[in-house]
Amino acid sequence: MYSLIKKQNFLTLEVIPLHGAGSENIIKKIENIKLIDKIDAFIVPDSPLARLKSNSIITASKLQNHFKKLTIATISMRDRNKIALQSDLLGANELGINSILALTGDSASSSDQPKVKGVFEANSTLLLEIIKCFNAGIDYSGKPFSCLPKPISAFCVCNSATNHQKSLQKKITAKLKFSPLGIISQPIYSIQNAKILKEIFDDAKNESKNDQAELILGFFPITKLRTAQFLNSHVPGICIPQEWISKLENAKKISEEKEFETGFELSKTILKNLTDFHPKIHIMGANNFSLLDKLLN
Repeated sequence: MYSLIKKQNFLTLEVIPLHGAGSENIIKKIENIKLIDKIDAFIVPDSPLARLKSNSIITASKLQNHFKKLTIATISMRDRNKIALQSDLLGANELGINSILALTGDSASSSDQPKVKGVFEANSTLLLEIIKCFNAGIDYSGKPFSCLPKPISAFCVCNSATNHQKSLQKKITAKLKFSPLGIISQPIYSIQNAKILKEIFDDAKNESKNDQAELILGFFPITKLRTAQFLNSHVPGICIPQEWISKLENAKKISEEKEFETGFELSKTILKNLTDFHPKIHIMGANNFSLLDKLLN
């Protein structure tokens, strides 16, 4: 894993599990596009937006076994206490899923299930701490394992835009002290934001004395005005340039086709600029693999 992420170019693809059993339909969709040849690893989210999806670890295992590519399973703090977190880590280890993205998780209030309660024993740094214990051969209580788990590569996330750079640097530094292999940012839509984030990350890396960690820039294509407005207004840590909003507004007045074309070109341009600047990218796309295939080709 370490040698893979240290490549000059490193590209990961988000694959969202189904609302239902089985991953065969997703696997078929990915098989039918050329995108797979460009991907170094998959990342499987854990019921994003607190909407019910199949288990991220099981889906990750199926993808990894089928495509023979590294797969990173997300584990959210929202749905588990310390026992469940450790149990899932051990289960993932048994299945050969040894790369974990630690996430605090979206609020249970946004769930599509009735009267859901979040657990939230702590934020994602607790999971990073647990992983560090596992890699030292002990559980979180300090008890040695009877059978040692395989080493776990940890990943975590950060905002892509901020008005308080010192605050963001402090948060990244705190996570880097738990020795994650990579930090994945929220989607970025400005090369200037990418440069600022890279500076913040490098300063945090020096402060934490974590020499191995890599920054992975997040990307999510926008082809509709409503998507841009939603991300800009409701998702913390993401900033959509006003130029994008204006161009999508003007295009939408002409036609939906023009709106799509405008968003596609804006997305394609920023993806190329991000890749030229820092070619370690995580692509999200709500399983719209055909759109991502066109963007990457």
